[in-house]
Amino acid sequence: MNIENQPVSKVLWINRDELKPNDYNPNRVAAPELELLKISILEDGWTQPIVCLKDNSIVDGFHRYTVSDDKRLREKFNGMVPIVYIEADPVHKKMSTIRHNRARGQHGILPMSSILESMIKDGCSQEQIMNRLQMDREEVQRLLSRIGSPEAVGSEFGKSWAPSED
Repeated sequence: MNIENQPVSKVLWINRDELKPNDYNPNRVAAPELELLKISILEDGWTQPIVCLKDNSIVDGFHRYTVSDDKRLREKFNGMVPIVYIEADPVHKKMSTIRHNRARGQHGILPMSSILESMIKDGCSQEQIMNRLQMDREEVQRLLSRIGSPEAVGSEFGKSWAPSED
């Protein structure tokens, strides 16, 4: 297999205004997660290109394309976005979109809880978690309580979360 022929080996930077969103994407992302995607690109850079056909229609990456219109991202990247091209007929294009969306999976509660606990142990504050992961206080509290670490929650959320003295 020749890896140079793989799409990821041929990432290009083009102006985001040249891209054409598809009209069939079944994936929906809520506003808080879109804001999180913006933060991710601002802090980590572009870690995934947008997947397109040669006519610049988007196969995967519609939400990356959408958030790339944010003023901060336009300024930071001069309106440019990374893309890769694939070849696909109309049916393959739609199947590819669905595969990309479904392959991302879901985040499990217990693994997320463990990650948050380890972040707190490494010195990250709950405020940092809330801001940088776009989680509200209740979500952080629920995740931390799922792993049996009320002491991590109690310090910021009151006595009801402190370990009992009995």
